[in-house]
Amino acid sequence: MLKVFDNDLFVCGIDEAGRGSLAGPVTAAAVILPKNYVNEEIRDSKKINKPTRLKLFKEIVNISVAYAIIDISNKTIDTINILESTFLAMNKAISRLNKKPDYILIDGNRFKTNNKIRFECIVKGDDKFQSIAAASILAKVHRDNIMRDLHKKYPEYDWINNKGYGTFKHKSIIETYGISEYHRKTFNLKSKQLKINI
Repeated sequence: MLKVFDNDLFVCGIDEAGRGSLAGPVTAAAVILPKNYVNEEIRDSKKINKPTRLKLFKEIVNISVAYAIIDISNKTIDTINILESTFLAMNKAISRLNKKPDYILIDGNRFKTNNKIRFECIVKGDDKFQSIAAASILAKVHRDNIMRDLHKKYPEYDWINNKGYGTFKHKSIIETYGISEYHRKTFNLKSKQLKINI
């Protein structure tokens, strides 16, 4: 079972989805769960199956004290870089909460903010704290839905399956069709090919 950080505080968990993707937005979610709330099904979103994620998404939205989900577009990512875009998404998510948290737990090892709320970065936090895991579920389900919708516009890239990540198949498709308006132009979008001198 994942830990609850402190039942005397309103703790906000934050996580992102799509940071390493070649296409689409980077998405951050911020979640404040009710004090004393425990759900043993909530864990790192990558370690639970899709039906469970969808079920938990609905529950988290319904029971949370506050939550917010923010997308930062590929165009912004190309302008300010992926790290700054991730910080921007997280900070916007915090600002959109209708309840100010006492403490913030962030998945990862870096964060930058101008707000005065105490925070802590936790490596693999979505595997350790329930509030971060809940945020990871909201971010992933929300972003997966975006990539599903973009797939309808550009089915050739198979985003419904790869979610924009740089699979071998996705990179091969980029080699064939070129890039779309949703690809991140500052990322390495093509497969590395070995040249053989004969």
